[in-house]
Amino acid sequence: MTEDVEQTAVEQSEEKKLENMVQFLSFTLGDEKYVVDILQVQEIRGWEPVSRIPNVPSYEKGVVNLRVAILPIIDLRERFGLSHLAYSPLTVVVVLQVQTDNGNARIMGVVVDSVSDVIYVDKKSIQSSPNFGTKVSTEFINGLASVNERMVMLLDVEKLLKLDELGDENES
Repeated sequence: MTEDVEQTAVEQSEEKKLENMVQFLSFTLGDEKYVVDILQVQEIRGWEPVSRIPNVPSYEKGVVNLRVAILPIIDLRERFGLSHLAYSPLTVVVVLQVQTDNGNARIMGVVVDSVSDVIYVDKKSIQSSPNFGTKVSTEFINGLASVNERMVMLLDVEKLLKLDELGDENES
């Protein structure tokens, strides 16, 4: 009976730890590791040529057909002002889905150098983003966390994709 009580206590302790954990998909841009909330990732696709759209910023690569839906593609390297890197077999498009203010889902693909893995981060270990002058604007960063003795940046997908501006353009 004592073993059952101890086992239950251990299981409850493990459940508490898991409640504090958040899953993220990690990917690289150059030498840096970034993460996005796994719940916002719809799928991961290999790079494929896109249909260009005229008069858009250079980081907006174009659109692809995703099961009858038009999927805008943004190159995160260019969005962050990093040097362009030729697309390789490791280059992938992470399809992200976010909810707009009116309750609709919006999907968009972001080009990254490579996808690393899914990581778990304790909510308590996430630190707010400091005010630092790097190539990545802190407006896109939700916070920082140390994973395997390396800092990773938690990206704010809504701000990254500028959904408010995109929604305004689509409604006009």
